[in-house]
Amino acid sequence: MAATPLPVTSPPPPPLPQPPTAATIRSLTAAGNHAAALHALSSLSAASSSHSATLDRFALPPAAKSAAALRSLTAVRSIHGAALRHDLLDGPTPAVSNALLTAYARCGDLTAALALFDAMPSRDAVTFNSLIAALCLFRRWLPALDALRDMLLEGHPLTSFTLVSVLLACSHLAEDLRLGREAHAFALKNGFLDGDERFAFNALLSMYARLGLVDDAQTLFGSVGATDVPGGGVVTWNTMVSLLVQSGRCGEAIEVLYDMVARGVRPDGVTFASALPACSQLEMLSLGREMHAYVLKDADLAANSFVASALVDMYASHERVGAARLVFDMVPAGERQLGLWNAMICGYAQAGLDEDALELFARMETEAGVVPSETTIAGVLPSCARSETFAGKEAVHGYVVKRGMADNPFVQNALMDLYARLGDMDAARWIFATIEPRDVVSWNTLITGCVVQGHIRDAFQLVREMQQQGRFTDAATEDGIAGADEEPVVPNNITLMTLLPGCAMLAAPARGKEIHGYAVRHALDSDVAVGSALVDMYAKCGCLALSRAVFDRLPRRNVITWNVLIMAYGMHGLGDEAIALFDRMVASDEAKPNEVTFIAALAACSHSGMVDRGLEMFRSMKRNHGVEPTPDLHACAVDILGRAGRLDEAYRIISSMEPGEQQVSAWSSFLGACRLHRNVALGEIAAERLFELEPDEASHYVLLCNIYSAAGLWEKSSEVRSRMRQRGVSKEPGCSWIELDGVIHRFMAGESAHPESTLVHAHMDALWERMRDQGYTPDTSSVLHDIEESEKAAILRYHSEKLAIAFGLLRTPPGATIRVAKNLRVCNDCHEAAKFISRMVGRDIVLRDVRRFHHFVDGACSCGDYW
Repeated sequence: MAATPLPVTSPPPPPLPQPPTAATIRSLTAAGNHAAALHALSSLSAASSSHSATLDRFALPPAAKSAAALRSLTAVRSIHGAALRHDLLDGPTPAVSNALLTAYARCGDLTAALALFDAMPSRDAVTFNSLIAALCLFRRWLPALDALRDMLLEGHPLTSFTLVSVLLACSHLAEDLRLGREAHAFALKNGFLDGDERFAFNALLSMYARLGLVDDAQTLFGSVGATDVPGGGVVTWNTMVSLLVQSGRCGEAIEVLYDMVARGVRPDGVTFASALPACSQLEMLSLGREMHAYVLKDADLAANSFVASALVDMYASHERVGAARLVFDMVPAGERQLGLWNAMICGYAQAGLDEDALELFARMETEAGVVPSETTIAGVLPSCARSETFAGKEAVHGYVVKRGMADNPFVQNALMDLYARLGDMDAARWIFATIEPRDVVSWNTLITGCVVQGHIRDAFQLVREMQQQGRFTDAATEDGIAGADEEPVVPNNITLMTLLPGCAMLAAPARGKEIHGYAVRHALDSDVAVGSALVDMYAKCGCLALSRAVFDRLPRRNVITWNVLIMAYGMHGLGDEAIALFDRMVASDEAKPNEVTFIAALAACSHSGMVDRGLEMFRSMKRNHGVEPTPDLHACAVDILGRAGRLDEAYRIISSMEPGEQQVSAWSSFLGACRLHRNVALGEIAAERLFELEPDEASHYVLLCNIYSAAGLWEKSSEVRSRMRQRGVSKEPGCSWIELDGVIHRFMAGESAHPESTLVHAHMDALWERMRDQGYTPDTSSVLHDIEESEKAAILRYHSEKLAIAFGLLRTPPGATIRVAKNLRVCNDCHEAAKFISRMVGRDIVLRDVRRFHHFVDGACSCGDYW
């Protein structure tokens, strides 16, 4: 029997894809899938055009929120257009218009947001909340308060969201503190500070902190019920910790943190991200480690990229870059946020580990796919400028332009710094001219560039221009009026810290005293960094008593402050005072000695002939203070022994070091000792090692020439000079300068460029003859050429330091101290001549060379001729 054939039928068609709905868009936006939400809206809009679905007012607000999250102004405009085409702006509530208003503001188009607000036929409380928040986003504080008044006039109820924006506006209106207090009273009267909701309370704390009323914030925080919120109130505690740190009251912030834990409130990631910077400010590494230990006990905190960023920054600020890298590596590669990368790159850059910073910067995008931000670029640019292995320094500017970051103020400041370090001040000034508006950081960056390049007069001129910014002279009055475009800029502690080394560089105490006066008038003199810079400036200008007075008045001192004064005593030949200060530092427990401390203390021992004490410190510093004997510290020990004539012991120390570049400082100190003690054989060994390690350093050749010349080995001395010429190495010309009435007068050996050169030379001739009559004999061993003794004496007569002293005697009142600085080591003959001149004319002479100070009083020098 034949099989019955089956009926031929077609399979049913697959169901048509259903268009997305408003619920689809809402769920995508809520999940953070913003691009998918906008794609769904596009599909819904297309389906609506074919009448297979309906685009309604419920779909547009979440889509506008997604557009704002993506910062897509184009998408916001498209949604606005769709709302207009489908007549969705008018309805029972202005929900669509409210969402568009917020989206326009967050995408940077305040004009469109305001135009939309003006066109709205009906407004509710959310509308005004959105408008006030938008105005605050653009820092339009007074218009935001005007909007609040309009909101009240229209009878709309205020919510905690309204109050948060209003308090933000009040916090930026410091000229009228009454507004903030009125807002506080309004919050109390209307019950916004009651209950579990803490938005308004936390905003009120932040407002008082921004207005500088930290005590008021603490009073509010400690009020009844403020810290006893159900659930712990961790956000409120975090707000208090954060505002205290940002206000510089770090010790109190730590107390709040301990109180928080004692009350059973569990710290979260924000707590540690807020509190860890206090450890850096207070230089409390042990406390930072305690926090780190707490974090490691919680897996979620340990993997939190924001907490890791704060830990990296804390360790890097304490010069523990290795520990910072361990924290960085502990965060899983896929969870490292941009802030963590930035913290580690900046940590390397601040530590001078430029190759590591550049290598991590390259890995950041190529391996991790993390796109650098303006902060990244600003952090890595100093490494680009300093790195000797990185060739494309100027090309970085092109990279910045291609990234669209060239108009960012942080990047512009970093580019200015880069060009200044490269010596291209014209390019730095060009970038400075493009910055609008210029804040104190921009001015400080350019001022720093001038100081680094030695353009000290330009730096001071910039400070004067800085204070005139945004001001012009009114024809009717003598007072300045704030300009329309830029606010006046006031020099801050960084400005002073930048200028003071310039005063020290020029040995210009008069300018330094002006800066000190400004610091006192503006309550900046108690700042530990400014105080340290003042101590250093006065010391390097030869005003050691003033340096010590500033040191003693500081309310708090850090390791830099102690190091500066110890170094100052050493440079002035006061070894006993330097070591006494070192002992006091150790006993005070105010700061822990570091490598620089021991370099300063050992240098003091060397300059004062304290050989046994210096060697004892060198041998015990690791055992007693945990300081490793670095190559620079070995060089200090070599210098101590070398000056004392114990050359064989010094040689043994160098031989114990690992051969290579790390021996350069030690060999250089040893060569100087060989010149001092006229040891030709050991001097030749040291020089040959230095020629291998630093073949282009002129000072090594000059010292060997000095050794040969003093020994009468003129042929060998000539060979060394010939060797210099073959390598293209030239000796740095000696230059001395003196400051009179705020003007720096420079003198070169034998030159006649100074306007009063003829008069100065004539006065030096007279001094020379008087010295010769009183028994002075020129020390011609300082002249490296094989010429007649009379010719050598003629050269010595017009050395730069002698000319500067002669000029000072001509232009200062009788009895005034003569202060001269020189860029090289003072020669033996000028040292002897200064002793004679000080006795002949009855003047104190302070001569600072590249190594130390010499105080000449009545024919004697403070160094005791041990130098």
